[in-house]
Amino acid sequence: MTAWRLDPLGEAAMLATLEAAPDLDARARNAAALALAHYFERCAGEARCEDGIESIVPALDSVLIAFDPLRLPRAKVEALLRQATALPVTDVAGRVAALPVRFGGADGPDLPDVAGALGLPPEEVVRQLCGSEWPVLMIGFAPGFPYLGPLPESLRLPRRSTPRLAVPLGSVAIAAGMAGIYPARLPGGWHLVGRTDAILFDPQRDPPALLRAGDRVRFIPQ
Repeated sequence: MTAWRLDPLGEAAMLATLEAAPDLDARARNAAALALAHYFERCAGEARCEDGIESIVPALDSVLIAFDPLRLPRAKVEALLRQATALPVTDVAGRVAALPVRFGGADGPDLPDVAGALGLPPEEVVRQLCGSEWPVLMIGFAPGFPYLGPLPESLRLPRRSTPRLAVPLGSVAIAAGMAGIYPARLPGGWHLVGRTDAILFDPQRDPPALLRAGDRVRFIPQ
Protein backbone atom coordinates (compact mmCIF):
# COMPACT_ATOMS: atom_id res chain seq x y z
CA MET A 1 0.00 0.00 0.00
CA THR A 2 1.53 3.31 -1.07
CA ALA A 3 1.12 6.38 1.12
CA TRP A 4 1.13 9.89 -0.30
CA ARG A 5 1.62 13.34 1.19
CA LEU A 6 -0.46 16.10 -0.41
CA ASP A 7 0.86 19.66 -0.26
CA PRO A 8 -0.65 22.82 -1.76
CA LEU A 9 1.75 24.90 -3.84
CA GLY A 10 0.17 28.33 -3.82
CA GLU A 11 -3.41 28.71 -4.96
CA ALA A 12 -3.14 26.85 -8.24
CA ALA A 13 -1.22 23.61 -7.71
CA MET A 14 -1.08 20.50 -5.56
CA LEU A 15 1.96 18.26 -5.10
CA ALA A 16 1.50 14.57 -4.30
CA THR A 17 4.73 13.00 -2.95
CA LEU A 18 5.21 9.34 -2.14
CA GLU A 19 5.99 8.94 1.55
CA ALA A 20 8.97 6.92 2.80
CA ALA A 21 8.47 3.28 1.80
CA PRO A 22 11.46 1.05 2.56
CA ASP A 23 9.89 -1.84 0.65
CA LEU A 24 9.81 0.15 -2.61
CA ASP A 25 12.91 0.63 -4.75
CA ALA A 26 13.45 3.68 -6.99
CA ARG A 27 11.78 2.08 -10.00
CA ALA A 28 8.72 1.01 -8.00
CA ARG A 29 8.38 4.51 -6.52
CA ASN A 30 8.59 6.00 -9.99
CA ALA A 31 6.02 3.52 -11.30
CA ALA A 32 3.60 4.69 -8.60
CA ALA A 33 4.12 8.33 -9.60
CA LEU A 34 3.62 7.57 -13.29
CA ALA A 35 0.47 5.57 -12.54
CA LEU A 36 -0.96 8.51 -10.59
CA ALA A 37 -0.16 10.94 -13.40
CA HIS A 38 -1.66 8.57 -15.95
CA TYR A 39 -4.86 8.32 -13.91
CA PHE A 40 -5.31 12.09 -14.07
CA GLU A 41 -4.50 12.18 -17.78
CA ARG A 42 -7.17 9.55 -18.49
CA CYS A 43 -9.57 11.26 -16.13
CA ALA A 44 -9.17 14.62 -17.86
CA GLY A 45 -9.36 13.01 -21.31
CA GLU A 46 -12.63 11.29 -20.45
CA ALA A 47 -14.09 14.43 -18.84
CA ARG A 48 -14.40 12.61 -15.50
CA CYS A 49 -12.38 15.38 -13.87
CA GLU A 50 -14.10 18.71 -13.78
CA ASP A 51 -12.77 21.29 -16.19
CA GLY A 52 -9.86 23.20 -14.71
CA ILE A 53 -6.81 20.90 -14.59
CA GLU A 54 -4.12 22.66 -16.62
CA SER A 55 -1.07 20.40 -16.38
CA ILE A 56 0.07 17.10 -14.88
CA VAL A 57 3.82 16.79 -14.25
CA PRO A 58 5.25 13.51 -12.92
CA ALA A 59 8.71 13.41 -11.33
CA LEU A 60 10.77 10.62 -9.78
CA ASP A 61 8.32 9.96 -6.93
CA SER A 62 5.87 12.84 -7.05
CA VAL A 63 3.22 14.40 -9.28
CA LEU A 64 2.37 18.08 -9.64
CA ILE A 65 -1.22 18.94 -10.55
CA ALA A 66 -1.69 22.53 -11.74
CA PHE A 67 -5.24 23.83 -12.02
CA ASP A 68 -7.33 26.95 -12.46
CA PRO A 69 -8.77 27.73 -8.99
CA LEU A 70 -11.49 29.87 -10.55
CA ARG A 71 -12.90 26.79 -12.29
CA LEU A 72 -11.77 23.97 -10.01
CA PRO A 73 -11.55 24.48 -6.22
CA ARG A 74 -8.44 23.18 -4.50
CA ALA A 75 -10.60 21.05 -2.19
CA LYS A 76 -11.94 19.19 -5.23
CA VAL A 77 -8.42 18.60 -6.57
CA GLU A 78 -7.35 17.27 -3.17
CA ALA A 79 -10.39 14.96 -3.10
CA LEU A 80 -9.53 13.65 -6.58
CA LEU A 81 -5.94 13.04 -5.48
CA ARG A 82 -7.00 11.16 -2.37
CA GLN A 83 -9.32 9.03 -4.48
CA ALA A 84 -6.59 8.31 -7.04
CA THR A 85 -3.83 7.54 -4.54
CA ALA A 86 -6.05 4.94 -2.86
CA LEU A 87 -6.15 2.86 -6.06
CA PRO A 88 -3.73 -0.02 -6.76
CA VAL A 89 -0.64 0.88 -8.78
CA THR A 90 -0.90 -0.23 -12.41
CA ASP A 91 1.93 -0.27 -14.93
CA VAL A 92 1.94 2.51 -17.52
CA ALA A 93 2.68 1.06 -20.96
CA GLY A 94 4.83 3.69 -22.65
CA ARG A 95 6.42 3.67 -26.07
CA VAL A 96 9.83 2.18 -26.87
CA ALA A 97 12.28 4.51 -28.63
CA ALA A 98 15.37 3.02 -30.30
CA LEU A 99 18.02 5.76 -30.52
CA PRO A 100 21.22 5.29 -32.55
CA VAL A 101 24.24 6.50 -30.56
CA ARG A 102 27.89 7.06 -31.49
CA PHE A 103 29.91 6.08 -28.43
CA GLY A 104 33.38 7.33 -27.52
CA GLY A 105 35.74 9.54 -29.48
CA ALA A 106 34.73 13.15 -30.02
CA ASP A 107 31.07 12.21 -29.42
CA GLY A 108 31.75 10.58 -26.03
CA PRO A 109 34.95 12.17 -24.69
CA ASP A 110 34.44 10.92 -21.13
CA LEU A 111 34.02 7.23 -22.02
CA PRO A 112 37.67 6.25 -21.29
CA ASP A 113 37.61 7.98 -17.90
CA VAL A 114 34.19 6.50 -17.09
CA ALA A 115 35.45 3.02 -17.93
CA GLY A 116 38.55 3.52 -15.80
CA ALA A 117 36.54 4.78 -12.83
CA LEU A 118 34.15 1.82 -13.09
CA GLY A 119 36.91 -0.74 -13.61
CA LEU A 120 35.42 -1.86 -16.92
CA PRO A 121 36.64 -1.86 -20.53
CA PRO A 122 34.96 0.91 -22.57
CA GLU A 123 33.22 -1.67 -24.75
CA GLU A 124 31.67 -3.24 -21.64
CA VAL A 125 30.26 0.14 -20.57
CA VAL A 126 28.71 0.47 -24.03
CA ARG A 127 27.44 -3.12 -23.94
CA GLN A 128 25.68 -2.56 -20.63
CA LEU A 129 24.16 0.74 -21.74
CA CYS A 130 22.87 -0.88 -24.94
CA GLY A 131 21.80 -4.15 -23.32
CA SER A 132 18.60 -2.92 -21.67
CA GLU A 133 15.60 -0.73 -22.28
CA TRP A 134 15.85 2.20 -19.86
CA PRO A 135 12.60 3.66 -18.49
CA VAL A 136 12.12 7.41 -18.79
CA LEU A 137 11.69 8.23 -15.10
CA MET A 138 10.89 11.89 -15.68
CA ILE A 139 11.48 14.86 -17.97
CA GLY A 140 13.29 17.74 -16.32
CA PHE A 141 16.28 20.09 -16.04
CA ALA A 142 15.55 21.39 -19.56
CA PRO A 143 12.63 20.85 -21.98
CA GLY A 144 12.84 17.31 -23.35
CA PHE A 145 15.72 16.13 -21.10
CA PRO A 146 14.97 12.50 -20.09
CA TYR A 147 16.18 10.96 -16.85
CA LEU A 148 16.71 7.26 -17.66
CA GLY A 149 17.31 4.41 -15.27
CA PRO A 150 18.02 3.50 -12.63
CA LEU A 151 21.35 2.19 -13.94
CA PRO A 152 22.90 -0.90 -12.34
CA GLU A 153 25.55 -0.51 -9.64
CA SER A 154 28.22 -1.39 -12.21
CA LEU A 155 27.50 1.88 -14.07
CA ARG A 156 27.07 4.20 -11.10
CA LEU A 157 29.45 7.09 -10.53
CA PRO A 158 29.06 10.66 -9.27
CA ARG A 159 28.80 13.78 -11.39
CA ARG A 160 31.95 15.38 -12.78
CA SER A 161 33.82 17.49 -10.24
CA THR A 162 33.88 20.35 -12.77
CA PRO A 163 30.77 20.87 -14.93
CA ARG A 164 31.12 21.88 -18.55
CA LEU A 165 29.86 25.28 -19.62
CA ALA A 166 28.47 23.82 -22.85
CA VAL A 167 27.49 20.22 -23.58
CA PRO A 168 26.76 19.49 -27.27
CA LEU A 169 23.22 18.83 -28.46
CA GLY A 170 22.35 15.13 -28.38
CA SER A 171 25.03 14.12 -25.90
CA VAL A 172 24.31 10.87 -24.04
CA ALA A 173 25.61 11.09 -20.49
CA ILE A 174 25.58 9.22 -17.18
CA ALA A 175 25.82 10.30 -13.53
CA ALA A 176 24.37 9.46 -10.12
CA GLY A 177 22.80 6.19 -11.23
CA MET A 178 20.98 7.60 -14.26
CA ALA A 179 21.52 8.31 -17.94
CA GLY A 180 20.37 11.41 -19.77
CA ILE A 181 20.33 12.96 -23.22
CA TYR A 182 20.95 16.67 -23.67
CA PRO A 183 18.17 18.17 -25.84
CA ALA A 184 20.15 21.34 -26.59
CA ARG A 185 23.59 22.87 -26.10
CA LEU A 186 23.55 23.36 -22.33
CA PRO A 187 25.85 23.48 -19.31
CA GLY A 188 26.12 20.15 -17.53
CA GLY A 189 28.10 18.05 -15.10
CA TRP A 190 27.32 14.55 -16.35
CA HIS A 191 29.89 12.25 -18.01
CA LEU A 192 29.59 12.28 -21.81
CA VAL A 193 29.80 8.78 -23.28
CA GLY A 194 28.12 9.20 -26.68
CA ARG A 195 25.92 11.30 -28.91
CA THR A 196 22.72 10.81 -30.89
CA ASP A 197 21.26 12.71 -33.83
CA ALA A 198 17.73 12.24 -32.45
CA ILE A 199 16.00 15.59 -31.80
CA LEU A 200 14.81 15.42 -28.21
CA PHE A 201 12.91 18.71 -28.27
CA ASP A 202 11.45 20.68 -31.17
CA PRO A 203 8.97 23.49 -30.34
CA GLN A 204 7.50 23.16 -33.85
CA ARG A 205 6.66 19.49 -33.32
CA ASP A 206 3.49 18.16 -31.70
CA PRO A 207 4.26 17.15 -29.05
CA PRO A 208 7.54 19.08 -28.81
CA ALA A 209 9.33 16.49 -26.64
CA LEU A 210 10.36 13.22 -28.30
CA LEU A 211 10.04 11.29 -25.03
CA ARG A 212 7.71 11.38 -22.07
CA ALA A 213 7.78 9.85 -18.61
CA GLY A 214 6.87 6.16 -18.84
CA ASP A 215 8.50 5.60 -22.24
CA ARG A 216 11.52 3.32 -22.59
CA VAL A 217 14.75 4.00 -24.46
CA ARG A 218 17.06 1.50 -26.11
CA PHE A 219 20.46 2.76 -27.24
CA ILE A 220 21.65 1.31 -30.58
CA PRO A 221 25.44 1.57 -31.05
CA GLN A 222 26.53 3.01 -34.38
